[in-house]
Amino acid sequence: MINRLEIISVHSNLDKNLEKYVNKKIGQLDRYVPRSSRESLHVTVRLKDSKAKDKNNCTCEIVMRLPHENVEVRESTINMYAAIDIVEAKLRQQLIRYKELHTDPKFYRRLVSRVARKSKVA
Repeated sequence: MINRLEIISVHSNLDKNLEKYVNKKIGQLDRYVPRSSRESLHVTVRLKDSKAKDKNNCTCEIVMRLPHENVEVRESTINMYAAIDIVEAKLRQQLIRYKELHTDPKFYRRLVSRVARKSKVA
């Protein structure tokens, strides 16, 4: 589980169910972070309700501070739970890329060989 998970609610009340849901969904994403980066990981979740005349928009924005970069994801939908689900999927993909880039010291060599193989085939 992520140790420093900060949940901020803007223009709405944060109930226990929503807080538990965010902790469950976002707290499990530490498995996609390299072990060396887990101690300095800091996540800020901002939940915002926009009460416009035309439609109700719920926005979920996550900023994850990692040692070499910040990962930001934002999504707006009608339902807050759906926004959290979509943001969690997007963040998972970005963290997989981050882990692949920052953990393997032979990444550059693999990348070059992959590009060379594709150029030989084509």
